[in-house]
Amino acid sequence: MASMAASLASTSAGKVSASILQHPLQSSSPVHLKPASISKAFGLGVSHLKLSCCLQEDAKEFIQKCADASKLAAFTLATSALIVSGANAEGLPKRLTYDELQGLTYMEVKGSGIANQCPIIKGGVDSFAFKPGKYTLKKLCLEPTSFKVKAESVLKNAPEEFQNTKLMTRLTYTLDEIEGPLEVSPDGTLKFEEKDGYDYAAVTVQLPGGERVPFLFTVKELVATGKPDKFGGQFLVPAYRGSSFLDPKGRGGSQGYDNAVALPAGGAGDLDELTKENIKDTSALNGSITFTVSKSNVETNELGGLFQSVQPSDTDLGSKAPKQVKIEGVWYAQIE
Repeated sequence: MASMAASLASTSAGKVSASILQHPLQSSSPVHLKPASISKAFGLGVSHLKLSCCLQEDAKEFIQKCADASKLAAFTLATSALIVSGANAEGLPKRLTYDELQGLTYMEVKGSGIANQCPIIKGGVDSFAFKPGKYTLKKLCLEPTSFKVKAESVLKNAPEEFQNTKLMTRLTYTLDEIEGPLEVSPDGTLKFEEKDGYDYAAVTVQLPGGERVPFLFTVKELVATGKPDKFGGQFLVPAYRGSSFLDPKGRGGSQGYDNAVALPAGGAGDLDELTKENIKDTSALNGSITFTVSKSNVETNELGGLFQSVQPSDTDLGSKAPKQVKIEGVWYAQIE
């Protein structure tokens, strides 16, 4: 029995060696391996291989979507910066008429930036088309599109000039619902007196050097006169902070300490360089504004145009000299 097994083993080994000699391997011919054989070699079936390929395709698609989303976010931020700086006054969101604004719901307005925009006028003429008489100007809206502050130039030995700024506050700087009497003389002269409305807004901007300039954008007690192509006047600019505001040392205009703590009242506390810090000044300053009527519609009783305002900035209750702030933008109003 053992001899028979040995003879069978030798016979099979001879057949294998003969087959190898008859079909030798050629190094020049490539060896093609099927995916199914590879997957079986690693203990995977065809279905597992298909699943891994699908996962790879999904991952590539997800990465591409993330890249597209990042590009879209960067574009949106750049567009928002242009709108805020006034470089694109007609940018997103789309400007609407007064009637279109009244048809929006709270959720449509919330977070869209529409509440910070003045309405636009459709139709009408590119001039002042109302007849002489006495009217009431209502829903006057002033939307700034540019803030510039007069400061030292970044160039050496250069004079002061109005420099572009970066807005630091949110989109809450538009004045709205302002009203007052408007008189149109037979010679075409206009006279408007501001009486009521949301006529002030706290704004902070930043100069190119990093200095931040707070100011109170306002047209309080404005009396504007002139022709429709250019009429304006002066207004009051209240103190940025009220008389009850206390500084870090507890000093205020109508309450708080008279001097900084630990400084005697008759000595170092009354030095000239500290007087402006101890004595708080809440008096109002003056500003000026100029309007231009560029469009009016007699059928809808609407008019609007451009404005330019120059006013002082915050004085920190009299402790520092104010800077001149130039504000340019668009305005809208209705006549009754």
